Amino acid sequence: MGTRKPDAGTSRAAGSDEFVNALAQLSFVVQSMLARTAAKHDLSLTQLRLLGMLRNHRPSMQDLAQRLGLDKSSVTGLVDRAERRGLMKRETDPCDGRSVRVVITALGRQVAREGSAEIREALVLVTEPLSATQRTQLVRSARIVVETARALESPVSRQSQTERGVNATPSAGASQSMT
Repeated sequence: MGTRKPDAGTSRAAGSDEFVNALAQLSFVVQSMLARTAAKHDLSLTQLRLLGMLRNHRPSMQDLAQRLGLDKSSVTGLVDRAERRGLMKRETDPCDGRSVRVVITALGRQVAREGSAEIREALVLVTEPLSATQRTQLVRSARIVVETARALESPVSRQSQTERGVNATPSAGASQSMT
């Protein structure tokens, strides 16, 4: 699915103070839910994100650094702390003995499941006033925004932005969710 170019009317509405404020407030609400869930499990928000990423993937340390928007030494510390708690472990990549993959453990999977259920419950509660149609539209809109953000953060896009003189610093926000 490609990103769509908005028409002039859509661009003006998208840049309105009300629109920007609504998106920022929504982000704050979701971040607060994630932070409370992380704290309940004695995790940092980044560790919670990491567990979410590991549920269905076995990324390398380099992949994690890229996806989390962190340098390699920060990811090493993050994985070290989670490994000491028994939430994940490092394994040698069977295809490349020089590479290390990070794998979720049974305990890590349990914590991820519990956290995901708590986040899901909180999100269902706050979106309960929405009709089924509004929830469906919210999902569609969120997917488009996330896809656009990821496309803008891709290496090819960053190179293109740099050539145009646009700030191409990636944010750490575009990664897998916990739910």
